[in-house]
Amino acid sequence: MTTMPLTQVHPHGYITDKDKYLQRLRRIEGQARGISRMVDEEKYCIDILTQISALTSALQAVGLGLLDDHLKHCVLDAVRMDGPDAEVKIKEASAAIARLVRS
Repeated sequence: MTTMPLTQVHPHGYITDKDKYLQRLRRIEGQARGISRMVDEEKYCIDILTQISALTSALQAVGLGLLDDHLKHCVLDAVRMDGPDAEVKIKEASAAIARLVRS
């Protein structure tokens, strides 16, 4: 008997908030376009940096939300099933946390 990988058995943890994430990402896209326009229009450096800071914060909020969903859903499900996926999911989560902390 073959088993499907956990990611194929269960939907991703963020699926219940997918619309919320997409809305936030569309807003972030708009912010990025706005920053590009500011550079093109040669706006004041500090104003551009302020917008970059806001964009960075918005991206970090999305990343932390996705990480929280991943821990609560994907990692927790893998640990409950107590198979080889559990260790993989924990390592993936640790690596993702490390990347977020470095950014």
